[in-house]
Amino acid sequence: MREGCISAALVAGLGLAAAAGPLLAQQSRASSAQPSIMEPDQPDQATPSAPVKPAKHAHAKTSGPATPSNPDLDTDDQLAPSQMKQPMPAAVAEPGAAARKPTHPVLHAATDAASASAVPGARPASQAARAQVVTCSGTFAKDSSHLKLAMTFDSRNIAFTDVESTGGTKVPASVLFPNDAKRRLEVWWSNPAARSGTYLIVINGKSTWTAPGDMKLGLTLAQLEKLNHKPFKLKGFTKDGTATVSDWDGGALAALPGGCKSGLSLRPDPKASADAIAALTADKEYSSSDPAIRAAKPAVSEILIGY
Repeated sequence: MREGCISAALVAGLGLAAAAGPLLAQQSRASSAQPSIMEPDQPDQATPSAPVKPAKHAHAKTSGPATPSNPDLDTDDQLAPSQMKQPMPAAVAEPGAAARKPTHPVLHAATDAASASAVPGARPASQAARAQVVTCSGTFAKDSSHLKLAMTFDSRNIAFTDVESTGGTKVPASVLFPNDAKRRLEVWWSNPAARSGTYLIVINGKSTWTAPGDMKLGLTLAQLEKLNHKPFKLKGFTKDGTATVSDWDGGALAALPGGCKSGLSLRPDPKASADAIAALTADKEYSSSDPAIRAAKPAVSEILIGY
């Protein structure tokens, strides 16, 4: 079983086990074909700078050194001596020349987004930030859908496909950035046929996504206690070497903004004693501050966010 497989104990800890039956029944009827959601985003066209108009001067004509009057010209057509003595005007920008960029330009969010979208592969700063953080609202709210994800992250960066579930079974889910291990994110649906209603958000593998409460893969027990503002409880290690958080014990991670709940799987340090790990059985509950479980140096290997 792969590391990212969702454990039954962890799902039960989220209060979602009761919905597993109807979910799998709906999943067997779900179509795995992904419809075309939206046209690829087109980069914004930058607004050209207004040309600089040449400066106006009091006299339309200039001249070089004084020249004698021409008897063949009328008086109105000849330059007066005072005109011939006027200094040469300063150089001005030619009509149609681009305006110079100010030394300290004022940039606006909309301009930044347009500029970023014009560069292949670049994303606006707001989207880049949003793309790495899961929240219990907006795109990841309980009433979200595959369509909303596609509109936020671009339909080219999402696939509707089967992912591994409990016991090696497969369930259909929307996967963000399926070809990028560091940005990969699974979103399971309460209604797989309609691809709507957020059921679970799964962070595993090498993903760098941040869950609500600043939880990330790789965090240690001490780091989790700091986020929770106190120790918490967890079950011992299963036969496949996975421990799960069973109770945040009223800490900060027990109630996340937006009404969602979190579940964590942890794996021990590869160098930890096999006998010590075997002694921490899955049928018992331990405190995160217990020296025996601290000695195994477990770290977060999977994060579940559910409703």
